[in-house]
Amino acid sequence: MAAVQAMFVVLVGVLACSLAHPQYPPPHHAPAYKHPARPYSYSYAVVDDYKGLNFGADESSDGNSVKGSYQVALPDGRTQNVAYTADHYAGYVADVSYKGHASYPPPAPYHPPAPYRPAPYHPTPAPYGPVHG
Repeated sequence: MAAVQAMFVVLVGVLACSLAHPQYPPPHHAPAYKHPARPYSYSYAVVDDYKGLNFGADESSDGNSVKGSYQVALPDGRTQNVAYTADHYAGYVADVSYKGHASYPPPAPYHPPAPYRPAPYHPTPAPYGPVHG
């Protein structure tokens, strides 16, 4: 009976040691200090009449919030204008507007496909001469 109790104590001790020592190292946590965002500002525009490109954008930030806008010439002839703000509290808020009227080219005339006519069949004749087999 004493041997069983001793074995039980040894097993409990081994179990306690294995649980006390973690198998994997603890995860590395990033430091609590957060670098402040830096203010910035940029803008650009592209106008290429030959290729039909016309778009631009501008954006600025004070380090806490972002404010900007962009314009895009759409294929239907309108210009899409988007003015937006973004911060950590209100999220992304956009005001979208359009300038001009949409116009589309007339549809192409419909030409039904020609009726199906299979190609003529011309079997090739068997070659002349003795058959070896």
